[in-house]
Amino acid sequence: MTLLPDDDLPFAPTGHATSTFALDRLRGYIQAQGEQSGARLPTERQLSDRMGVGRRAIRRALEVLEAEGRITRRQGAGTFIGPATPVDDDPLAGSTDFLEIMEVRLRLEPQLAALAALRAKPAQIARMYELSDRIAQSLDADEGELWDGALHRQIAQAGGNTLFLSLFDIVNRVRRDEAWQAVRERARGGLPGHALPVAQHRAIIDAIAARDPTGAADQMRTHLFMLQEKLIRLGSAEADHAANIVPGQPAEA
Repeated sequence: MTLLPDDDLPFAPTGHATSTFALDRLRGYIQAQGEQSGARLPTERQLSDRMGVGRRAIRRALEVLEAEGRITRRQGAGTFIGPATPVDDDPLAGSTDFLEIMEVRLRLEPQLAALAALRAKPAQIARMYELSDRIAQSLDADEGELWDGALHRQIAQAGGNTLFLSLFDIVNRVRRDEAWQAVRERARGGLPGHALPVAQHRAIIDAIAARDPTGAADQMRTHLFMLQEKLIRLGSAEADHAANIVPGQPAEA
């Protein structure tokens, strides 16, 4: 058994100590080790100390990696690298904006939902419902964002098309960028307003479970259109606010 070193784990810069940061860096760390199947990761405490991220954030990130099949956690033994799909770093996060991301998602994810309705295994559908429940039970925006990404990836994975999944992963890495997440959170308006997207997630999964590809695609499109419209309204409101600020006077809180 190989014990992976923890001296090259990335440390979280100020303002990045979230589950999403931990998830992104742990993926990169596992890939940097050559995806050594069976190799043991450092403990949660070691990961937390070295990355400057709380243990709860580490635990959440590990749960997502386990759901994706990248790691295996064995009670009393530790956490081990399992079968995984390599994920390459992508420079797109700094060169695109939320409108471009939504344009791509609207063309990609409805098709993935339709494929999932045709190909998803019962265990994958059950996992979708579990992830939907996780989103509904989220206690903070960081946790909600984490499980939202996991659900959408589970749907993409259930589509059974490796190339489509690779394209999804590119878009998903861009949407995990800190600036993009900040915009999403402002559009979402905090957790009290998350009942509608939760209901939309359930409608998508229900259509997949019913083996209704047209319905699954339509429900996914409705969900993404709602988010796109919120983001557009937010962008317009922020632009109007900036235009109304008088130079030399403080902006309203």
